[in-house]
Amino acid sequence: MATGYEDRAKVFKALCDERRQRILELLHSGEKCACVLIEEMDMPQSSLSYHMKILCDSGIVTSREEGKWTHYQISRQGSEKAIELLKEITAVTENSDGCENCCK
Repeated sequence: MATGYEDRAKVFKALCDERRQRILELLHSGEKCACVLIEEMDMPQSSLSYHMKILCDSGIVTSREEGKWTHYQISRQGSEKAIELLKEITAVTENSDGCENCCK
């Protein structure tokens, strides 16, 4: 899976904040309205919007509008992409020209 550094950064930016991790935890049980997340997170709507934009830009969360409220849910495809991305960038490859040859 080839992805640019910018796409990678979006995924890890989405995961590196405690509040966004808590939001993802709340979304584990299914779709939630922004009004529920605001109450559960005890944060102003503007702060929630900021965090949700980052989560949605990463592809891990999707949104849909219903009336004046936005509803959010974890994207199965986006979360699978994030998992594959982590596997890809942390995979150890055997390199015959490794450090044993460079440090002599």
